[in-house]
Amino acid sequence: MSSIRPWRDIMRRQSRQIMVGNVPVGGGAPITVQTMTNTPTSDAKATIDQIRRCEEAGADMIRVSCPDVESTAAMGEIVRAAAIPIIADIHFHYKRALEAADAGAACLRINPGNIGSSERVAEVVRAAKANGCAIRIGVNAGSLEKDLLEKYGEPCPEALVESALDHIKLLQDHDFHDYKVAVKASDVFLAVAAYMQLADAVDCPLHLGITEAGGMIAGTVKSSIGIGNLLWAGIGDTLRVSLSAEPEQEVRVGFDILKTLGLRTRGVRVVSCPSCARQGFDVIRTVEKLEEALQHIRVPMSLSVLGCVVNGPGEARETDIGITGGGNGKHMVYLSGLTDHHVEDADMIAHIVKLVEAKAAEIESGQSVSMDTLHGKAA
Repeated sequence: MSSIRPWRDIMRRQSRQIMVGNVPVGGGAPITVQTMTNTPTSDAKATIDQIRRCEEAGADMIRVSCPDVESTAAMGEIVRAAAIPIIADIHFHYKRALEAADAGAACLRINPGNIGSSERVAEVVRAAKANGCAIRIGVNAGSLEKDLLEKYGEPCPEALVESALDHIKLLQDHDFHDYKVAVKASDVFLAVAAYMQLADAVDCPLHLGITEAGGMIAGTVKSSIGIGNLLWAGIGDTLRVSLSAEPEQEVRVGFDILKTLGLRTRGVRVVSCPSCARQGFDVIRTVEKLEEALQHIRVPMSLSVLGCVVNGPGEARETDIGITGGGNGKHMVYLSGLTDHHVEDADMIAHIVKLVEAKAAEIESGQSVSMDTLHGKAA
């Protein structure tokens, strides 16, 4: 098969680049995946434990809420323990932004208009500059300014974009340009339209998200449609999938969206059939067990799991490792697209895990750079 596939190319919107800690955002940098802790930030141990799980899932950065002084007091310990940049979520109390910046936050999530007077915005900007902090302007359809709601009658793309531009101007008036912007809504159509309008109006990096998307299944579908549409159009430099689920699950869904579009290649991409009466083994349970057992693999690679020989050989030709169901509990294993050997039912899952781990080690040993950059893609 030809490696030239122009119908797969996504031409990304060109934005300028900012740094969130040591992670570049925008300017052609890999699209980053982030999430948010749900532990009380004042409980540093619980928050750090949750951050660890998100790091293991692949999070590039993580946001923690700072609603009170007890939360910002814990920020120093949290920042020191984290291996990824910490974003401090600030709403109305500008002093929390100052404290978080001084404690080592890599980015402040604020609405400048909520901070208060121009003098208070100036103080936040000074603290951000002094501490090398970026700022994320977070506009949300659920908390639009009253004057914009009166002007437009309801949340609409124009209102979200106008709010974002107003907040951008507040930062630019203080000569601050290390910012990224989000215009989130729980309505997919509203969010996508707002982001598309904003993408044409500004050159800063954009943070994507469908806010309050819902539970694990419904929220994943909703986020995939909204975020996926924007990414397919080349829009977006960082993203968070907002689910009523554990934050590490948000990270996994975010990576799956990016992997599906060929924008990130971290971990094992599983190609599997929905199963039917032809299956030679229990495909559904097998895939569940393999996905769980292979979460630690960071090297980009592909695995096909097909229950029978109808589509199995064809799919296996396109993956690094493949297995298709056979008769009498004996199944065919494919390596690099070629038939290689059989495996018995009882040994199948452990055997496939060992093959994937061995392939990952082989790839890693042959690379002089991080696996996150394999084939020119980031993890």
